[in-house]
Amino acid sequence: MPEKIVSYVLIVVSIGKEFDVLNKVKDLSGVTEAVVVYGEYDLVVRIEADNMKVIDNVVTNIRKIPSVLRTVTLIGYVKQ
Repeated sequence: MPEKIVSYVLIVVSIGKEFDVLNKVKDLSGVTEAVVVYGEYDLVVRIEADNMKVIDNVVTNIRKIPSVLRTVTLIGYVKQ
């Protein structure tokens, strides 16, 4: 099996928009998990893909969602 790239996106959103953004993020292809968290960031999103182009597209689509103010992307991989 090929190696998968796993990324986590930490998202800051406008106050009160956490669940609106969560619902939009969960609909994006490549997103395997998304949760609302408390603290410096409002959401944590897990993306799994076969290549960096897919990761880039998903992160770009997240950034286009209204009320997303800032993102931090952590990229790793899972050796299969």
